[in-house]
Amino acid sequence: MKAVQIQEFGGPEKLQLVEVDDPQPGDGMVVVDVARSGINFADTHATRNDYLAEQTLPLIPGAEISGRTADGRRVAALLGSGGYAEKVLVPEALLVPLPDEVDDDQAAGLLLQGLTAMALVKRCARVEPGETLVVEAAAGGTGSMAVQLGKQAGAKVIGLASSEEKRALVERLGADVTVDSRAEDLGAAIREANGGERVDAVLHMSGGEAFDAELGVLAPLGRMVVFGIASREQREVSTGALLRGSKTVVGFWLLHLLARQDLAVPMIGELLGIVAKGELEVTVGGVYPLSEAARAHEDLIARRSTGKLLLDPSK
Repeated sequence: MKAVQIQEFGGPEKLQLVEVDDPQPGDGMVVVDVARSGINFADTHATRNDYLAEQTLPLIPGAEISGRTADGRRVAALLGSGGYAEKVLVPEALLVPLPDEVDDDQAAGLLLQGLTAMALVKRCARVEPGETLVVEAAAGGTGSMAVQLGKQAGAKVIGLASSEEKRALVERLGADVTVDSRAEDLGAAIREANGGERVDAVLHMSGGEAFDAELGVLAPLGRMVVFGIASREQREVSTGALLRGSKTVVGFWLLHLLARQDLAVPMIGELLGIVAKGELEVTVGGVYPLSEAARAHEDLIARRSTGKLLLDPSK
């Protein structure tokens, strides 16, 4: 079968289309013919081996897929790796049955980033009606769903995005106001967007100076949830500053949610249900041939994309 594999760690240029042996199912395992593979920013970290989980070579990236089993069932699944391929091997117990109303694009774009968005808004930030929520990368896969879930939770949503086109998308998805994420004084721009007031919650994934600016605009009892370090610039937090400001900084890594099936399974069911009813839009920004995985990573890293990026293994 065809797969995208890396033999050495590095950037998008290390992603190579190769032929590998088809997976062979053992007890409790199922081969899924992949219809769509989801692309996530964490994949760009995996190819460099500079994120939270240690990677080994050779590596086929990809943590989520949608497709069909040999007996015709439409399913989706979250994986440790291996999604950038025509076929994947998945434990039967981890297959997620798909409603007819949820197509392959939606399914592959929903599980990882949808679960992340739901956990960020509902469990970590604990957004309440009437609060103000700031969403970084609001035009991206996770951000676009967090904007919608934040509005459903009754919050005023401020979306951060780097271009007029992206900000227009974020506003269409329901954000009350948008801010240029590359503003010279990001903290001042966020406060201006909120009528001069501080904000109650921030969903943060960039790191670097943006972290400092956003922590600075949190109101007392405000919560910042860190779910990425896209800039690869980490920050340290003063416990005294947290104490004086009554601020909370929360870290979130989806791996720990997936280890709690009692939490993850009901969230997956809720996500599929609201997508099936048309109450949550999965914004697909592009479907790339499997052979162009490197170009997809380049577009993601350069912030040229909006919404969820997918791979089509049939091309």
